[in-house]
Amino acid sequence: MRRIAAGMVLGLLGVGALAGCTAPGASTSSTPVATRSTSGAGTSASPSATPSAAPSLSLTDPTSLWVVVNKTHPLNPKDYVPPDLVDVPVPHTNAPQLRKEASDAVVTMFDAAKRDGLDLASNSAYRAYTYQVSIYDTDVNDMGKAAADKLTARPGYSEHQTGLAIDIGAASGNCSLAACFETTPEGRWLAAHAWQYGFLLRYPKGLTSITGYDFEPWHYRYIGTDLAKRMHDSGVKTLEQEFGLGPAPDYPN
Repeated sequence: MRRIAAGMVLGLLGVGALAGCTAPGASTSSTPVATRSTSGAGTSASPSATPSAAPSLSLTDPTSLWVVVNKTHPLNPKDYVPPDLVDVPVPHTNAPQLRKEASDAVVTMFDAAKRDGLDLASNSAYRAYTYQVSIYDTDVNDMGKAAADKLTARPGYSEHQTGLAIDIGAASGNCSLAACFETTPEGRWLAAHAWQYGFLLRYPKGLTSITGYDFEPWHYRYIGTDLAKRMHDSGVKTLEQEFGLGPAPDYPN
């Protein structure tokens, strides 16, 4: 989704130095849920997955780690604020906040990348509803509504508002928030290892017709290690496919 300007300050890798992207909710009979399988079956790169065995997590409760937020599934309520936001102690361009479980996973993942000789930085994490209003309105004014909708989530439709999404770049600023990040050592490392820490590359290449957004090799969504492993093992690329929700290329109106 919307690219927040990186503006990285080179060489400042300490937490907070770079200048400038809880428990799951229980399901109810009226709330769509997805069930967790005990193993990842199948080998297709983009199968139409069908939920299998219990236990289940809600796909609509905004506090659920599996909540699906896209152009056809807005947050409810639209001005939702996560209950357990914390500051994320990692290098950054914009001071990041995430839900506690996601924050802990980010720190662990960044530490692992560091051990492999790579320095990562957060470009954007949690965004409040009011902040998304400002971003979206600016883009509509600058490029028109149709173009803005391909780049920026409308307020109430942004994964960043869940406190579970983060835009990650190289601390050097190389290819930050750009498609070329895919080819950097940092981008390649994330693509290969993020699932091990519970993260999903949310907007993969070639699946804009399903996700509604262009390829974003920097945008990662925390879904928990169980689901991340299941999707990695099965080859399913998107939450829409995993949960059989159908494509979400456009807003209803």
